[in-house]
Amino acid sequence: MASGGTGVSEEPGKDREEDKKPQSRPVTAAARRERRASARPAARKDAAPAAKAKPKSKPADGEALTEGKKGRATPSRDGKEKRAGVFARLFRFLKEVVAELRKVIWPTRKQMITYTAVVLVFLAVMVAIIAGLDLGIGKGVQSIFG
Repeated sequence: MASGGTGVSEEPGKDREEDKKPQSRPVTAAARRERRASARPAARKDAAPAAKAKPKSKPADGEALTEGKKGRATPSRDGKEKRAGVFARLFRFLKEVVAELRKVIWPTRKQMITYTAVVLVFLAVMVAIIAGLDLGIGKGVQSIFG
């Protein structure tokens, strides 16, 4: 029984098995781009058809694109924008510092006392260890070189 060009295979169930297979992940970069492109929605309908037909090519060295926004420097790099004065920059810096300090979660009085005590105890222990090592090594050197 041949299927007269309907696209259905002669073996029943073969088409269903192929549909059940999970698609393998693309290996090459080109395959990944193609897969992403097929998953994207179609282009916007209000886009001009002439824009689609233009070939995308980079300008040669020294040559700039004159159409659209491409080829123009960003506004901050045009040189048209003047730098603010020293006092204006200092004032802005201080405003940003205050804004950042408002975001800080400050410890409570109890937490501050606890943290301070922990730091002081740690310092006392470290000073005792270093002083002991210093005295021990000093006495050892004194006894050897005497």
